[in-house]
Amino acid sequence: MPILEMVALIRERLDKRSARPAYFTERVATILEREATTTITKWLGRVKVDSELNHIALDDEERTGHLPQLIRELVYRLRAPRSLGTKQVSGGAVMHGKVRRSQGYSIPMIIEESRILQVSIFHTLQTNLKLVDFSLLLVDVMTIADECDSQLKQTIVSFSETSGRLAVHANTNHNGLFGTRL
Repeated sequence: MPILEMVALIRERLDKRSARPAYFTERVATILEREATTTITKWLGRVKVDSELNHIALDDEERTGHLPQLIRELVYRLRAPRSLGTKQVSGGAVMHGKVRRSQGYSIPMIIEESRILQVSIFHTLQTNLKLVDFSLLLVDVMTIADECDSQLKQTIVSFSETSGRLAVHANTNHNGLFGTRL
């Protein structure tokens, strides 16, 4: 190959190489924050086809009202990492337990909602995989699982405490009525 043609070919290939788009990465927290609405929409779609969850008649807002706060709290935890197992009060989870109790949910239904939320979060990450900062992915995934489990526990405790207080209140009233008659 003549030298001038070879030089032209090398220059052409170098020019094409520099024309490739630059790739950038994002933290999982940034992706989840940006894609929160999409994640919630995917979650709602999965819940609507779940026969166990959709037999309670709720509108979309009643069904998803807790999710924006839970996701915000998860994003906060991802940005301010703490050791796994570190307990942090989740106001969204506590309120979620109280609301679900008043809506007639059961504990297995709450657990299923949480499982579907984790699936939806991980699906969001999968669809944004080309942007994920892989150097932090594993620790972020562990943090997501830890935080979702912590939120689930707080939801169930809140749900159960509400139930327990109602039962104690009912027993007090019941005993009070009978106590005055005896």
